[in-house]
Amino acid sequence: MSMSIRETVLSVVKQAIESVLPERAVREALTAAPIEAGGGKGEVVLIAVGKAAWRMANAAHELLGPRVSRGCVITKEGHSMGPIGNLEIFEAAHPLLEQRNLEATGRALSMIRGLTENDVVLFLVSGGGSALFELPLEGVTLGDIAEMTSQLLACGADIVEINTLRKRVSAVKGGRFAQACLPARVRAVVLSDVLGDRLDSIASGPACPDSSTGSDALSIVRKYGLNLPRSILEKLSAETPKKLDNVVTQITGSVPVLCESARGLLAEKGCAVTLLTTTLDCEAAAAGAFFASLAREAVRTRQSRKSPAAFVAGGETVVKLRGKGKGGRCQEMALAASLGIQNLEGVVFAAAGSDGTDGPTDAAGGAVDGKTAERIRQRGLDPAAMLSDNDAYNALEAAGDLLITGPTGTNVNDLIVLAVE
Repeated sequence: MSMSIRETVLSVVKQAIESVLPERAVREALTAAPIEAGGGKGEVVLIAVGKAAWRMANAAHELLGPRVSRGCVITKEGHSMGPIGNLEIFEAAHPLLEQRNLEATGRALSMIRGLTENDVVLFLVSGGGSALFELPLEGVTLGDIAEMTSQLLACGADIVEINTLRKRVSAVKGGRFAQACLPARVRAVVLSDVLGDRLDSIASGPACPDSSTGSDALSIVRKYGLNLPRSILEKLSAETPKKLDNVVTQITGSVPVLCESARGLLAEKGCAVTLLTTTLDCEAAAAGAFFASLAREAVRTRQSRKSPAAFVAGGETVVKLRGKGKGGRCQEMALAASLGIQNLEGVVFAAAGSDGTDGPTDAAGGAVDGKTAERIRQRGLDPAAMLSDNDAYNALEAAGDLLITGPTGTNVNDLIVLAVE
């Protein structure tokens, strides 16, 4: 490797994230399987929802141009980058629902009314769609949904249980958007931010059949003793679509794609690479300690190897809040790893959020080596104490080891790379 091991790791992280940028993902999907609308006579209506909606829609519009008869982009506030041809662009609230979210979704639904079997709805989906793309069923208010969500969060319901109820009071979730598009066909291109790429979970599955049932929903109400408005209780037993024959879906950007890109780049640079998992979901500090143990083993056996060793993983860890510091899951993982690789030569560990914002900070994560902990101590700080205080940002900033990319425009979970010379 002509680059230093640190330069190699940072280069691989940057290039791997570029491989799952929305523009590239959409272009590859639509080039691999071009849209065919009724022998050239049908309409193509473009609906894009999620944090990456503007960028996905822009790439699709550049590729399809005048073939798109009309369309609607619903993205998070501050994520629009200007006009796109004849598309209507809405910025909505995230993560909390507001009236403007409902109005934007209502506009999207009005655009797909009256389509024929010759027409195609190009549906571009990315993370954040659950909040951004929402319209309650008739008789259910925004306040009703807020009350239900508040109770579900307070009682400790998990995300699958929350979505089971949310889908049943929505006109677009749980396959109902695709159902509303009938008889038109739906071509869904999905940028996945859900581990395992569960289509019914990404944006709550607007174009995916719903596997949960009304009895499941009522069981959740009984399990937690929820006191829900009558308007919601009346809707819970109504069934969501269980089969959708008008939908074809492509998952074009996801954490497996991100990890496979990193694996290939490291192999090109002469590393012996092990892809460990694409569904890492444990506590961040524990993950950092585990990768440090891998590094120690790789150092112990380095004399028997002819090439550098590298390990790649993807997923989304969690931070157990014990202190009052500043950080995010990737920074916490990196700081924990730095304590376990102290004084090891030729070892670099990097963890990065693919969206470029790890926790409530301006850093994507951290990139640490065997000298990181010592650099923190030289600034008069205690890295172990800062880890306990969840203060990874300030610790890594002191060491010069924050990984800052700026917002990347994509979001497919986190990438972890460990390399040992």
